[in-house]
Amino acid sequence: MGIPVTRRGGIIVSMLIALSSCTSLPRSGPDHTEIDRAAAIKVTTPNRKVGIDYVLIDLNKGILPYFDKIPTSSLRTGFGGGRGGAPDIPLGFGDVVQVSIFEAQSGGLFIPSDAGSRPGNYITLPQQTIDKAGTISIPYAGRVPAAGRMKEQVEQEIEDRLASRAIEPQVILTTNSSRSSEVAVVGDVNDPQKIVLSPAGDRILDAISQAGGLTTPNIETNVTLQRRGKTATVAYETLLKNPSENIYLAPGDTVSVEHERRTFIALGASGTNNRIDFEDSNLTLGEAMAKAGGLVDTRADPREVVVYRKVDRGILQRLNIDTGRFKDDQVPVIFRANLRDPATLFAVQEFRMMDKDVLYISNSDSVELVKFLDIVNSVTSTVRGVSNDALDTRDAIRDLGD
Repeated sequence: MGIPVTRRGGIIVSMLIALSSCTSLPRSGPDHTEIDRAAAIKVTTPNRKVGIDYVLIDLNKGILPYFDKIPTSSLRTGFGGGRGGAPDIPLGFGDVVQVSIFEAQSGGLFIPSDAGSRPGNYITLPQQTIDKAGTISIPYAGRVPAAGRMKEQVEQEIEDRLASRAIEPQVILTTNSSRSSEVAVVGDVNDPQKIVLSPAGDRILDAISQAGGLTTPNIETNVTLQRRGKTATVAYETLLKNPSENIYLAPGDTVSVEHERRTFIALGASGTNNRIDFEDSNLTLGEAMAKAGGLVDTRADPREVVVYRKVDRGILQRLNIDTGRFKDDQVPVIFRANLRDPATLFAVQEFRMMDKDVLYISNSDSVELVKFLDIVNSVTSTVRGVSNDALDTRDAIRDLGD
């Protein structure tokens, strides 16, 4: 004889309560009730709400134009130097130079009268380094300022200072070592080093090439330029595709090449729950879903495919969204796609994923119902098994008594 329906319902409820409070069941660690009970201090909110405001945007053709391009920064805007000729490179502290002085005829200040057999009426002074004061020393001309000046300017000043003592002096200044015009190339290149800028001018890609090129994929590489306390970063792909961004370098610049691993997180009812690499492409939402193994047919709700992202306030304002309640420039946004609509499959191929996006696919409501029914079925089976075991035990005791 079976257990009456009303009594069986009471047993099921009792078993559920007992199971929920049972501490003897296997666990990998403390459960949430134990953690909550044992806390010395609790910092919480009503209903344990996180309290972060966000904007919910349904994916549609109207918003796609605002999110179909990868945002880029600009070196040309920040530093200039993308067009025109190479910048002039002045002399600087630490440069090693050599000065040659010519006179129109012998018998002057530097050329003796009996120098007719010389190959030319000139002398070459020993090499010298532009000192900390920025000067070089020239006999009978004194200390001549050199740092920060073009070599033609220094030559002219030396000539002017010697004009009253030498015979029509002409000066040639040669740079033997230009330490002040070095540029450092560091980071993910094959041969990090300091590079001396040539008078013809060197652009960023020239310097990276001299440093042996990249050690990382082009599309996952950023290039940062540091100049006189100012910094700007641009994608390596931008330098390749936009020549105006490949600007001329200046003395003292630092070029830092950095690999940036671009990833998104896939959660929920997708084939894979993991952090997934973009690899060598700029992913769309459709491609991201494919990388995550697609939607699991037995679990996923195709109407609730969402992407979590922080979006620049200016973009939302261009969409006429009131951002007054948000304090930061980056506003939390959830983008929602309804894949029940056939047209959405076109939209997800235009919507660009960004680095550190979170892709979440919700469970269908029916899945939650099935989970509940599975628990009920499991408890019912357990109750039935306990009743049968009790009957078997009673019969065994009777057999022993007989």
